[in-house]
Amino acid sequence: MEVKTVTADQGGNFLILLMDDEVKKVLPISIGPLEAQAIALALQGEEPPRPLTHDLFKTVCENLSGSLDKIVITDIKDSTFYAEIYLSQNGETMVVDSRPSDAIALALRFEAPIYMETKMIEFTYDYQDIIAREGGDEELH
Repeated sequence: MEVKTVTADQGGNFLILLMDDEVKKVLPISIGPLEAQAIALALQGEEPPRPLTHDLFKTVCENLSGSLDKIVITDIKDSTFYAEIYLSQNGETMVVDSRPSDAIALALRFEAPIYMETKMIEFTYDYQDIIAREGGDEELH
């Protein structure tokens, strides 16, 4: 999956749109304003004057000779999405439960791949439907 954009809906709630490699399906995930800002900064390649929480986590991880290998959007229960972060250190992998917004913000900083479980496909939308609803592709960049 790839982060297509961070956007706000008509009610002012923030959404992150994850797109599949074939540019056919989009998985929208509702996120908070601080997480939206952290993801948007990473997408734009901007660094804040002081480290945000996700930047701090990356620095600590790297200083401990660790790396983030991937993240996986794993489930949705009662309208709440779940994710896992796969960290490696000294040849061992640790899987950490995470909110998708935090996992995505970290994946962008580590340039790590973003995946979703196959069962999550039922919660995706056709990209062409979203373009038609938003008035064109320009709205999603």
